[in-house]
Amino acid sequence: MPEKNQSPAESTEQSLETAKLGIWAFLATEVLLFGGLFTAYTVFRVGNPTMFHTEYLQLNRLLGATNTVILICSSLTVALGIAAIRQGKQQLLKLCLALTLLLAAAFLGIKYTEYAEHFANNQYPHTNNFFALYYMMTGLHAVHVCAGMVALATMLVLARRGRFSAEYHTPVEITGLYWHFVDLVWIYLFPLLYLIG
Repeated sequence: MPEKNQSPAESTEQSLETAKLGIWAFLATEVLLFGGLFTAYTVFRVGNPTMFHTEYLQLNRLLGATNTVILICSSLTVALGIAAIRQGKQQLLKLCLALTLLLAAAFLGIKYTEYAEHFANNQYPHTNNFFALYYMMTGLHAVHVCAGMVALATMLVLARRGRFSAEYHTPVEITGLYWHFVDLVWIYLFPLLYLIG
């Protein structure tokens, strides 16, 4: 509810800024979580570079690169959706959210295929430290992708009910920030696991 002498537009802007502050605080804790895993990977890799190099060769770089392109495209569709609703284009927002969900599902499908290949080759989390960290980091990222998909699907349902407009779209903006974070984590994971041999 707007404060006395405060216009609805000012109230909406204040609401957006407050929500952004909250999501940035949450994302900071997520950065610490993944930062700890990146540090653990570095420590174990320095301790056993030969084994890490040998196991890194077992990863499918084509699938990893494909997933990178998919997530970059999903960041684009989210950004286009946010830009659309800022202009009151509800149909374009719905299309962009649906495309983002499809791209996220494609990402998880490819990651499933990759895991299946590793399991077929008897490469499990208990195989060695490389695969323990690989499964931990990519698995945790996949959990974040699933959480993002739930948030995106919720935004799509609300958009179909006409809940968002050029004047009010704070939940879409916050979901978009979370999704960009998920994509950014993968941008760090891909070279760390797949490219640096």
